[in-house]
Amino acid sequence: MASLQGIAPAGAAPAKGPYSPAIRAGNLLFVSGQIAVRPDGTSLADADLATQTQQCLANLRAVLEAGGATLDRVVKVTVYMADPAGWPVFNPIYAEFFGQHAPARAIVPVAAFPGGFLVEVDAVAVLDD
Repeated sequence: MASLQGIAPAGAAPAKGPYSPAIRAGNLLFVSGQIAVRPDGTSLADADLATQTQQCLANLRAVLEAGGATLDRVVKVTVYMADPAGWPVFNPIYAEFFGQHAPARAIVPVAAFPGGFLVEVDAVAVLDD
């Protein structure tokens, strides 16, 4: 059985509950949902979707890097959106972060996020052995 290792990026906002920002299991890295919280812990819940998306994806990148991965190693992304009509705002920012790399992706509409957030993003990445 693969050993499990919790990952928490230095300088990032700490988890606000009983979970890890990411777990490494063998050569897979499972990144918990990232929301629009700055590394110093301040919330961007009142910001627009574009600003929240930028911060979510920056947080995702930071957790991936802390776990030994990069965005181009991501194989699956799940996007949770309070209003799927925001897709035209989200998608170009997402494309900017991922470039030509196009991991498998799903969008899940959610009724509401605690704290007023508009978007959350989680991911699975493959690590080099």
